[in-house]
Amino acid sequence: MTDEQGRANGGGARAKSLAELGLTARAGREVQVTGLAVDSREVAPGFLFAAMPGTRIHGAEFIATALTQGAAAILTDAEGARIATEVLTGSDAALVVAEDPRQALACAAALWFGVQPRIMAAVTGTNGKTSVATFLRQIWQALGHTAINLGTTGVEGDFTHALAHTTPEPITLHRVLAEAAHAGVTHCAMEASSHGLAQRRLDGVVLAAGGFTNLTQDHLDYHASFNDYFEAKASLFTRVLAPEGHAVINLDGARGTTMATRAEEHGLDVLTVGESAEAEMRLIARRFTPHGQILRVGFNGQEYQVPLDLIGGFQGENVMLAAGLALLTGETPDEVFGVLPHLKGVRGRMQLAATRDNGAAVFVDYAHTPDAVATALKALRPHVMGRILCIVGAGGDRDRTKRPLMGEAAAENADLVFVTDDNPRSEDPAAIRQAVLMGCPEAIEVGDRAEAILRAIDALGPGDALLIAGKGHETGQIVGDTVYPFDDVEQASVAVAALDGRLA
Repeated sequence: MTDEQGRANGGGARAKSLAELGLTARAGREVQVTGLAVDSREVAPGFLFAAMPGTRIHGAEFIATALTQGAAAILTDAEGARIATEVLTGSDAALVVAEDPRQALACAAALWFGVQPRIMAAVTGTNGKTSVATFLRQIWQALGHTAINLGTTGVEGDFTHALAHTTPEPITLHRVLAEAAHAGVTHCAMEASSHGLAQRRLDGVVLAAGGFTNLTQDHLDYHASFNDYFEAKASLFTRVLAPEGHAVINLDGARGTTMATRAEEHGLDVLTVGESAEAEMRLIARRFTPHGQILRVGFNGQEYQVPLDLIGGFQGENVMLAAGLALLTGETPDEVFGVLPHLKGVRGRMQLAATRDNGAAVFVDYAHTPDAVATALKALRPHVMGRILCIVGAGGDRDRTKRPLMGEAAAENADLVFVTDDNPRSEDPAAIRQAVLMGCPEAIEVGDRAEAILRAIDALGPGDALLIAGKGHETGQIVGDTVYPFDDVEQASVAVAALDGRLA
């Protein structure tokens, strides 16, 4: 058995019957399962292989490989069972056919690994998930809990682990949660992506609370419509969270009021936040400073003044959502508001990457949707006395409709725009840039991202600021099937050092 197979097996967990995993095989057949796998290459003797429907190919096409490697059980849907009829005929493997095999796998994975951090919270929305999850983890840690956040930046905090997806597939997710729990982690804040929710990856997680940031256009290459995208996000509150759970909803975000109504209809205890007069945790006033902001927040008949060393008004909203989740998972208002001034910014989220000798600042942000670009640029404005410059691009093999909108968002909110490559993947980079330029025809086109960063930083005058949008925390650029080392923060730092004569 390989190391990967061993990890899928829970590091030596005892075998479990299908019944113990909440599964029923055809003809009532019962077998003992020694591990779980969604990749047929990772199957070892006694494993259950989950043959999931896919966008390009059905996992049932790999059942023969799984059987050759000793699979004791197959979990699939009716279509998968039909596809694999021939290879399953005469096989000793038990066949579990589920109406929703993804949900069945998620629940089976939870039962297989059997443990997770005691307090779990999830946050969904188009923008702000990573920041909210990270801030919530920091709040918990400041209050003495052993905590992690799990999502786009991997697993961070008192237990660390790399992740390939924002919301991992269920076997990986529950293995990591179990490992964290065994390491002593009691609190976990996780991001709930629309893909993860639509594919039932969170259905086996026992959540105490869920949060909603906002909803703007993204991932329409995956979801059939904007409404389908909303419904995927809403499922956190209407399906994943149990009725006795809690929800924190940002009323200021698009669809916030609708989401709050959905959560209430599901029986959740809902706390609303925002500048809206209807918000239960209300942002009464805010004053921007050169390096942050000061919030005045009203909650439960009390007012709290909260200084934050965080650039951008939207970060104040993210902090309030995180504070709400902390309150609904057992912390007291005085303790929560008392630790908020100590919060640190999230890597790649409005991160100050470098400062030129003339005082001009360079920020890196993960903004990769039209709304996120506009929000980030608008958020910078109160902190900047001079011009705002912006570097923008768009990823290949993703939602094409947002590309001109990305350019338009940059042009409307920045004084000077550079259009460059993001992660072109399998597409022609020049074609992607042309689509972005449709929204900002006056922008400067520079295909090479490093050169674009150098030229934009060279154009910064005293009091100016540059926002490098799109890649945030990423440390690679995907061109074709190759990932080349590339870090926006590092490139910005090198460019400033070179232009200001700091290089040895």
